[in-house]
Parts: sequence; C-alpha cells; structure tokens
Amino acid sequence: MSNSLAPLANDVDTRVFSTSMVISGVRCALTYVILPFLAPLAGVSSGVGPWIGLPLGLIAIAANVLSIRRFWRSNHRWKWPMSLINGAVIGLLTVLVTMDFLDVLG
Repeated sequence: MSNSLAPLANDVDTRVFSTSMVISGVRCALTYVILPFLAPLAGVSSGVGPWIGLPLGLIAIAANVLSIRRFWRSNHRWKWPMSLINGAVIGLLTVLVTMDFLDVLG
C-alpha cells in the first residue's frame, strides 16, 4: 500500500473498530440495562433478553473479528493493542452468548 493511501486505510480501520465496540456496547446495554427495567414496564416478558442478546452477541463477535482482520490487513501500527482489546471483548461476549444460549434452551 502506498503512503498516500495509508491514512485512508487507518480511518477505515478505526471506524470498523469503533463500530464493533458500539455493537458490543448496545448488546450489553439492551441485555443488562434496558430490557430488565423497561421491558416489564412495557408489558414485555423478562425472558425476551436472551432472544435479543444471542443474535446481537453473535453479530458483535463477528464485528470484532472483522475489526481485528482490518487492523492486521492494513498493518496498522495499533494492531496489537486493538487485537488485545477486541480479543478481550470477544471472550466476554462468548461467555454472554453461551449464557443466553443456555437460557434459551432451558
């Protein structure tokens, strides 16, 4: 990649990372803040959380994997720190997706 394109690639990498973090944050906010408190007030069953958390968690994991791939493909100077952050988020999301999956089954 030529030097003139490097800033553009870094901007895209940063947007992909930010998007993956936003998706992960929305999933957590819905599952642990919004649904437990507002769903019962709206007459929605409290058991709906895992049904929303499971697909959102899978989407968030995919977005984080995409973010890691973008950083490495562009040889971004922050690829190691961003990979560690994304990896930690993927680990936490894997636990949450597993818990949601068990809730849906049980």
